[in-house]
Amino acid sequence: MRMIENLYPSFAVLLVDDEEAWLRSLSMTLGLSGGINNVQRCSDSRQVMGILERGEIGLVLLDLNMPNLSGEELLSQIVEQYPEIPVIVISGLNQVETAVECMKRGGFDFFVKTVEEERLVQGVQRAIRMIELQRENREIQSRFLSDRLDHPEVFADIVTVDPAMRSIFRYIEAVSKSSQPVLITGESGVGKELVARTIHRLSRHREKMVSINVAGLDDNVFSDTLFGHTRGAFTGADLPRRGMIELAADGTLFLDEIGDLSIPSQVKLLRLLQEGEYFPLGSDLPKRMNARVVVATHRDLAGKQAGGQFRRDLYYRLCAHHVHIPPLRERPADVPVLLEHFLEQAANELGKKKPTVPKELPVLLANYPFPGNVRELRSMVYDAMTLHESRMLSMDSFKRAMDKQGFRPPERVSPAGAGVFVPSEPLPPLHEIIDLLVLEALQRAGGNQSIAARLIGVSQPALSKRLKKLGSREDAGE
Repeated sequence: MRMIENLYPSFAVLLVDDEEAWLRSLSMTLGLSGGINNVQRCSDSRQVMGILERGEIGLVLLDLNMPNLSGEELLSQIVEQYPEIPVIVISGLNQVETAVECMKRGGFDFFVKTVEEERLVQGVQRAIRMIELQRENREIQSRFLSDRLDHPEVFADIVTVDPAMRSIFRYIEAVSKSSQPVLITGESGVGKELVARTIHRLSRHREKMVSINVAGLDDNVFSDTLFGHTRGAFTGADLPRRGMIELAADGTLFLDEIGDLSIPSQVKLLRLLQEGEYFPLGSDLPKRMNARVVVATHRDLAGKQAGGQFRRDLYYRLCAHHVHIPPLRERPADVPVLLEHFLEQAANELGKKKPTVPKELPVLLANYPFPGNVRELRSMVYDAMTLHESRMLSMDSFKRAMDKQGFRPPERVSPAGAGVFVPSEPLPPLHEIIDLLVLEALQRAGGNQSIAARLIGVSQPALSKRLKKLGSREDAGE
């Protein structure tokens, strides 16, 4: 079966020149040196406007000296009728006056045909990146205004009802077709790899996604893993080995825990992203990278930059598109939804009937900060389902898991009581402070005394005793 060629960029680049040989040569140069293979060629300048009318072209490379309709005339027509399409002018003459005149007419850039091949490829890549960013910005604006998802089924594995997450989904759809890297950040357990897989499924890259956890890899292992090696490249290299870049082919290369990458490896990754090519260990022949790069980390990259542990240039290269996944404690509405999802999932996998959830359990979970995020909740549910035997799901395993984490309610009082008490006002009696704490705990626990007692770190009998005292004072009118 013949594989479908993966075209880059997503829009076509039109090459206009009356010399067929030059068109073929430029097409090969763009493909080999820049990975640009979505190219159309036109040797008759009179046909250009008709080609543009079809709406497939996003960038034009235009020769100046052509018969019938000159490059200068054609440039003016394109700028007037299709101002959104950048035009790179190519001339066989290195004349400053000509370049200046073309820029005045609205040209995006100017290159000399015979001596600036490398600069020309870089200029085309620069124009493509600009067009992609402009289109992505328009797409993002359109999606946020319309609140729509074109492919909601792709996000089925990410269970959420949180509005912030839906905004993230719209952003992911908008940038998924881009060739630029995507940086995914968020605490451990929020589902960064799920997001990476979603980006891969939405992208133009048709091949598989290859994942590498780079944490703990030294520079040599990282290079061998990513780039591969030839036979005899080093001691023990008895056979050639393909690197993960090659295995990813036209798919997605996912580098997890990128914040733990060593500085020497960061330099190699930066060069790969800048040049789009690499050398397998022991080889003098470069290979092109066609995979989309997606990276993830739970580290604070801004802090690591300040400490000299992460290169600033690599950071800005990676975060062309940045997706930050909020922790579960900031998405409280997702907790009951995820609880139901994992209960059903666990019941199916364990061959058990889905149990009835005690009404106190969602309240208990709503007051827990989930340091392990969604992964921790899933682990809690599976542990509870493994031990489950009766009709009603027991809360004991959930409580044990929270106790292992040393769960305590968050501190409400800042150091020295700053911001809590007004200096000019007298301090309230101790029993009033305790009463307020008890009432707040009861409100958060939905009236459940057992959960309220856990929130303030006392036993349920102690809480009941305190409530009786509170009731007695209210009856006495204190």
